[in-house]
Amino acid sequence: MSVVALLLAAGRGERFGHELPKAFVPLAGRPLILHALEALARVPELDRIVPVAAAEELPRLREVLAEAGPQPKLSEPVAGGAARQDSVRAGVAALAEDAEWVAVHDAARCLVRPETVSRAIAVARREGAAILAVPTRDTIKRVLGTRIVETPSRAECWAAQTPQIFRVELLREALAKAEADGYLGTDDAELVERLGVAVHVVPGDSDNLKLTHPEDLVVAERILQERQA
Repeated sequence: MSVVALLLAAGRGERFGHELPKAFVPLAGRPLILHALEALARVPELDRIVPVAAAEELPRLREVLAEAGPQPKLSEPVAGGAARQDSVRAGVAALAEDAEWVAVHDAARCLVRPETVSRAIAVARREGAAILAVPTRDTIKRVLGTRIVETPSRAECWAAQTPQIFRVELLREALAKAEADGYLGTDDAELVERLGVAVHVVPGDSDNLKLTHPEDLVVAERILQERQA
């Protein structure tokens, strides 16, 4: 049962405040996407990794990948779309016919641990759909305008991470329904949930953070140093 990872790197990363697109911003001297790629390459259950980048950044991506050296699991990069959901759709459309499972991962989560991804794949294979997530530490408020309308139980609130893993046909169906409905989700699990399909949570790691702001690089650098130590 072939498992393929889509490594999403098409975001511009405006909040990152860097002249480069976020996936190419250096962390410990190397682009974020290379850290993510090498983590996924160490997941034994993954057969192939398909990077998805903005069309205008494909030459830069190919250059970065070439400089990194041979990656046996690496497939030809795919041009993404304007929104993350468009990039996922483009990546899914490019999958080989033998791909049965797809793990969608953000290059900005470049500190993901291979063993954690393996656990998520195992649950997805058993249940059909699974994501990494961590329990929220803060009390969550649902707000309309400035007014609190609900305080959901913190015990029931989890922060979603990636990768998010699904049967290819299930994600393809979810993307088609979202496109037909004109619906733009915040992650892939939400689109699958709209089909009435249960998505299961696998406990992730707190250091699988999504690098979004410049100060996140400082945190990521410290995590890398602690791991190396």
